[in-house]
Amino acid sequence: CFTSVSPASPRSGGGGAPWVTPLLGSTLVAMCVLGAAGNLYTLAVTRSAALRRAGSMRVFIINLAAADLLYLATIPFVVCTYFARDWFFGETGCRLLLSLDLLTMHASVFVLVAMSLERYRAVATPFGARRPPGRRHWLAALGVWAAATALTLPMMVMIQLREGRPGAGGLVKRICYPTWKPEAFRAYLTLLFFTSMLVPGLVMGGLYTGLAHHYWVAQANLVRGGSGRGGTALSRLRRQLKYRVVGMVFSIVVAHWVCFLPFWAWQLAKLFSPEALRSLSHAAHTYLNFFVTCLTYGNSCVNPLLYTLLTRNYRDYLAQRGQNSGSSRAEQASAPPANHAAQDSETTLECDGHLKY
Repeated sequence: CFTSVSPASPRSGGGGAPWVTPLLGSTLVAMCVLGAAGNLYTLAVTRSAALRRAGSMRVFIINLAAADLLYLATIPFVVCTYFARDWFFGETGCRLLLSLDLLTMHASVFVLVAMSLERYRAVATPFGARRPPGRRHWLAALGVWAAATALTLPMMVMIQLREGRPGAGGLVKRICYPTWKPEAFRAYLTLLFFTSMLVPGLVMGGLYTGLAHHYWVAQANLVRGGSGRGGTALSRLRRQLKYRVVGMVFSIVVAHWVCFLPFWAWQLAKLFSPEALRSLSHAAHTYLNFFVTCLTYGNSCVNPLLYTLLTRNYRDYLAQRGQNSGSSRAEQASAPPANHAAQDSETTLECDGHLKY
């Protein structure tokens, strides 16, 4: 989608069977409606009192939903281009459309890295993670959007509207086309692949490997420590809820990779191995473009479901943590002084064994 936007481009689906354009157009419109409704609902959910106290998780979800909404906002332009087989939105539209693709892609994956890092920090340093978030998470989100914008600016600057060759009836179709030299454009897209997929993927892979290690150590400590307080049903429930929160964050990361990796594979194949793709028919190119386009927009439709499940599990975890904290305070207030040392020992076991955050 970065090489051009026109009736014959990866975003236009020109050629192939006559049913391709109506099917792709209707599919994208349905995705736009469902995705926008889901992400707006997600933003409404983040207004709950529990998530307002959650700090980082609320900030991350708001920014992920905002990125999805911005990406879905490009669908009307794409659908209009598919059906009209021309570009009506001028050079400014060219710059904005292709830039929004890159901007939201990077913003989403950078927020996912920040979210994964926060979950890792919460497990590795549980007491530090309990500090009030203040403004630092919003500043981190601002930094994410600034970095995404910086990576997007070259595309915004180096794109222009061109007129193609006259077609049937003398009609001249317009095309959004990069002004880069081929070598520079390949280098730029390779950089974008590294910044939006490869490097964030390696970072998140390392973080989740670390999380798995911490949870394995915690489980081993609980087994060695015997039943005690760590073996109560309440503690097991809290531990399960924490696993669900991390699991839902991981599922969002996996969904992003599944939806965007085929897109990048297709883009890089066209740039670096065009000869290998010449054996494919024009219709096959069209169907592949259809698939990768729908897959990337589909990510913005699936995400609201994952966000909703994440916020629900996180609210349950916060409620359970608050209930447990209240019970602990009540027990400490009613316990005789002779039991203080035992209570302190149990509290230490809970924090060390459960990786509380």
